[in-house]
Amino acid sequence: MGEFLRNAWYMAGWAGELGENGFTREICGVPTFFYRLADGSPAAMQDRCPHRFAPLSMGTRDGDLVVCPYHGLAFGPDGKCARNPFAERIPAGSSVPAFAVRELDGIVWLWRGDRDTADDSLIPAFPFVPDAPGWRTLTGYTLMEANYEYGTDNLLDLSHIEFVHKGSFAGQGVIFAGQHSVRDEGDTLHSDWWMPDIPPPSVAAGIFPPDMRTDHWLDMRWNAPASMRLNVGVCPHGAGRDAGFEVPQAHILTPANQHQTHYFWSTSRPSEAANPEEDAFLLALFRQAFDDEDKPVIEAAYRNVQANLERGGDFWAEKPLSLGIDQGGTRARRKIEAMLKAEANG
Repeated sequence: MGEFLRNAWYMAGWAGELGENGFTREICGVPTFFYRLADGSPAAMQDRCPHRFAPLSMGTRDGDLVVCPYHGLAFGPDGKCARNPFAERIPAGSSVPAFAVRELDGIVWLWRGDRDTADDSLIPAFPFVPDAPGWRTLTGYTLMEANYEYGTDNLLDLSHIEFVHKGSFAGQGVIFAGQHSVRDEGDTLHSDWWMPDIPPPSVAAGIFPPDMRTDHWLDMRWNAPASMRLNVGVCPHGAGRDAGFEVPQAHILTPANQHQTHYFWSTSRPSEAANPEEDAFLLALFRQAFDDEDKPVIEAAYRNVQANLERGGDFWAEKPLSLGIDQGGTRARRKIEAMLKAEANG
C-alpha cells in the first residue's frame, strides 16, 4: 500500500474539462491544478503554494503565470516562482512541483515522474474518443471509494456481467458459452472473451434477427497503471469479424489516493449525427451499470479488506481465491508490482 508508479501516464480528465479556469483533481494523493497556456497546450502543477499552502487554483492568471490568491507569488508552468511582489529576490524553496502533461485523443494525461523523462510513446491510444468520422462518442466519470486495482480486477474479469449487470448489460448466459484467454504483449495485457454460435446478445438487439446465430467477443486491452480499452463486437456465426460490428469503449482508472479512484469511461456508436434521445438512453444505461451496479459491489468488497490494508497488509495476504477467469486482474497486479520494484531499484 502507499505506492504508485511514477514513470507512467495517468488520465487527469477529459480535454473538454480543461476550460478557461482549469480544474483541480487529486492524482495519486497530490491535489493538482490543470490549466491551459496561452498557446492552448495543457499544464499542471501541485495545487498548493509553498508559502502558506493556499490552493493556487483559487488565484488568478497573468498570462501563463498562476498567481497565488493569498500573497501574490506567481508561478510559471515549470513550477518556478517568477515573481515575488514583496521583493525582487525570489526566495529559496519557492518552486511548486510541476508535471509533464499531454493532450491526446480528447484526454488530458499526466506523467508523475520527472518532466524530462516523460515518454510520449507510452501514452495508451484511444483514437475513437473524439468524435472520429462516422462515430459518435459519449463520455462519463464517477468517483469510486476503493483502491484503483480493485476496479482493474472488475474490468479484467468480465464474467461479472452475468451477475452484477442484470439490469443493464446482462449477457443472458452468453459468458458461460464462451472461452476466456489472457495474453501478454510486452507492456500490454489482453483479457478476452470469445463466445461463438450464440443467439444475438443484447448489444446486437435490432441489428441481427433474433433467430440468427452469432459470434460475440469482448476484447479488453490493459496498459499500466490502469488504462483499458474494451472492444465489444458481434458478427454472423462463422462469417468473420469484418462482417459484423464492433463498439470501442474506454475504461480508464486513475488513483485519487489509496482509497479513492477516478473512473473515466466512454462509449462510441457508428453515427456522426447527434441523437439526443439515443444519447440520453446510452448515458442512463452506462450510469446505471457503473454507478448503480459496479460501484456498490466494488466499494463493498474493498471495505471488507480496507482495515487490514491500512494496518500494512496487502492484497495477497487476504488469500484471494482464484477461479481462473480472474487471471487478467492477477497478472495486472503482478505487472504493477514488477514495475514498482524496477523503479525502486533505479
